[in-house]
Amino acid sequence: MIEIGAVEAAARLIEGRLVRTPTVSSPGLSDLLGAPVTAKLELLQRTGSFKARGALAKLLSLSPAELAVGVLAVSGGNHGVAVAETARLLDVKATVCMARTAPARSIAAVQAAGASVQLADTMDEAFALMERLRAEGQTLVHPFDDPVVIAGQGTVGLELDQDAAPGAFTDVLVSIGGGGLISGIAVALKARRPDVRVWGVETAGAESMSRALAAGGPVPVPLTSIVTTLSAPSVARITYEHVAALVEDVIVVSDAEAVQGVRDMAHHAKLWTEPATACVLPAARRVLERVGPDARLALIACGGNADLNEVLRA
Repeated sequence: MIEIGAVEAAARLIEGRLVRTPTVSSPGLSDLLGAPVTAKLELLQRTGSFKARGALAKLLSLSPAELAVGVLAVSGGNHGVAVAETARLLDVKATVCMARTAPARSIAAVQAAGASVQLADTMDEAFALMERLRAEGQTLVHPFDDPVVIAGQGTVGLELDQDAAPGAFTDVLVSIGGGGLISGIAVALKARRPDVRVWGVETAGAESMSRALAAGGPVPVPLTSIVTTLSAPSVARITYEHVAALVEDVIVVSDAEAVQGVRDMAHHAKLWTEPATACVLPAARRVLERVGPDARLALIACGGNADLNEVLRA
């Protein structure tokens, strides 16, 4: 378990190198949900997602020797782009393992940043490939099984606390892939606003955290969701422990609900999000049903790297 001091240290490490993304009230989403909504617009971050925070924090923490051998990542899309771009900025060689099912634009972005892309047929196989390459000596920048990465992602929660008015939200909804983002945010918010409830959101077919909670620890899960950026074959012990201790519950929504969420976000909030972000919208309705009409919501708009044609076809 990391503590708030680690998140604060990560914030100092990356300060001035990334975008301090806006925290805004959303009249459109408030009208849609029937409750006040605050949105943290992390989709405006460099590379279009929160992943740049953890990647930068990790690479800046590495020794010259670790950087010299090059860095290695495994990704469903956004983490790979973030590691590739950060490696380019720091003049470090990077290799990213990805599934062929990853968004084509993400694969192209990793390659455009100068990283080597190693493709596997599935995310399970991409993780296995990553382990083989790691054994050859490259320095791993794991998307979620790393306390430094988790602390970097937690700076999203730190900024949300600093930029939102006192009492602006009672409940925060955060998407879960491997659980790094929600773990870091929960640490930050529970330290700063201990009464706030933190809720996780997954899509059916990418239920690694909810399955872990049911089993009492991380377990492998079959991946069938179209939301590939949430498709971790298993959560890590460290992220499981954070969620089990600090998160209210994990809500699972369907792929269809996530895709409809993209449309609703565009129409009501004027935000172009990816399904991994938009899944928090149907989940928000369920949270309101559980906690009552006096809730005030904060939604983490974690990424906006979605291809219009792919969403329309879904």
